[in-house]
Amino acid sequence: MLLYNSLSRTREEFVPNNPPVVKMYTCGPTVYHYAHIGNLRSYICEDVLEKYLRYAGYDVKRVMNITDVGHLTSDADTGEDKMLKGAKREHKSVMDIAAFYTDAFFDDCRKLNIRKPDTVQPATGCIAEFIHLIEVLIEKGYAYFSEGNVYFDTAKLDEYYVFNKHEQENLVIGAREGVEMDKAKRNPTDFVLWFTKSKFEDQELKWDSPWGVGYPGWHIECSGISMKYLGEDLDIHCGGIDNAFPHHTNEIAQSEAYLGHKWCNFWFHVMHLNDETGKMSKSKGDFLTVSLLERKGYDPMAYRLFCLGSHYRRTLAFSWANLDNAAASYKKLIERIANLTPGEGSADDVSAAPYKAAFKEALDNDLNTSLALTALYDLLKADIADGVKLAVIGDFDRVLSLNLLEAAAKVREKKTEESADEQPDAEVAALIEERTAAKKAKNYAEADRIRNVLKEMGILLTDTPQGVKWQRE
Repeated sequence: MLLYNSLSRTREEFVPNNPPVVKMYTCGPTVYHYAHIGNLRSYICEDVLEKYLRYAGYDVKRVMNITDVGHLTSDADTGEDKMLKGAKREHKSVMDIAAFYTDAFFDDCRKLNIRKPDTVQPATGCIAEFIHLIEVLIEKGYAYFSEGNVYFDTAKLDEYYVFNKHEQENLVIGAREGVEMDKAKRNPTDFVLWFTKSKFEDQELKWDSPWGVGYPGWHIECSGISMKYLGEDLDIHCGGIDNAFPHHTNEIAQSEAYLGHKWCNFWFHVMHLNDETGKMSKSKGDFLTVSLLERKGYDPMAYRLFCLGSHYRRTLAFSWANLDNAAASYKKLIERIANLTPGEGSADDVSAAPYKAAFKEALDNDLNTSLALTALYDLLKADIADGVKLAVIGDFDRVLSLNLLEAAAKVREKKTEESADEQPDAEVAALIEERTAAKKAKNYAEADRIRNVLKEMGILLTDTPQGVKWQRE
């Protein structure tokens, strides 16, 4: 399997440290608001990666953090804590906000068939681990205490900007964010590991530490949670491309300074989903959620198909017209599958081998979900038994997770019901004939009696020039 590694900026053969185990870490949500569909695109792509690794025979151990403290409104360690911002917005406690939006996030994931990671850890549950990491970084000379906060000293690194080769002055966080530089820092790129009471006095969540009462910075949490559950080496780290700098850059800096060796082999970044105004963001106010799509009548699977139709390393343009096209494509796909006749068949049937090989080849090629869908459509057109097709479709859907067989079964069941409704059962047909005969004999009282009997049975009659028509109530 070839995967693009953001760290090396090349496609590389994916080989885990200790196969068949794959240790996978995913940057989770900051639970101060609903996830917008741009956020969820990343989780869909990461879900496909995890499921394909399992499909290919790996034993995936996946961990995700929940950021419920420490993530400020600027990634430059400035501004208000996002959790506190959410709490003020809704006049609730930070923990109430965190619980509500964590549940909302995983409800969206359920609707989109995104598998919940094996381990989900809120940052507030690992404060001791973060403090230990910071203590070791200070002991090793990689961190320092200044004006009430603990900072990581990026000057101690041989290389800091690991994900790019841009000019350093263009990447200075303070300049990039357009905020005043933190004068407590030794270097412009230094980042906060621990905030104390000297800053953000209205912070709701605080803990005792060797440096005073305070709370962890955003970046330290992923290192601490990953090491707690996955150990000192990581096979693959996932996240949206906007996490690459500074968040993932800082994760690498602090993790490798703490460990003294390389930490993570592969970095998997998903590109943005843009609307007509550019990158989707909660800061714009109104934003698109899965619930909004549902209220507008869209099946969440249509959005999942929309995402799978594009490569994860390409920026995806959202518009309602594009989503309409995906919804129409999904409906047609389900109808084609529903038209297959269920019967005996195995996904391992020799006739299915070329299509399974094409599916695997597509996903082995840097997770090319678009070509994987092409393999599915080619299978539907193939001259092989319907039972085999259905078995292979189920096999493919272990990765695609589009509810293909379940949705097709519902369509098939509905067609069967509609077909049954088209013909009256024997008793109803006999009563309709009796009524017709009574009307011909001008025995209208008997005809009305039979009509009332049918009405009590839930059958409504309409007399037309073409004859009597019936329908169920």
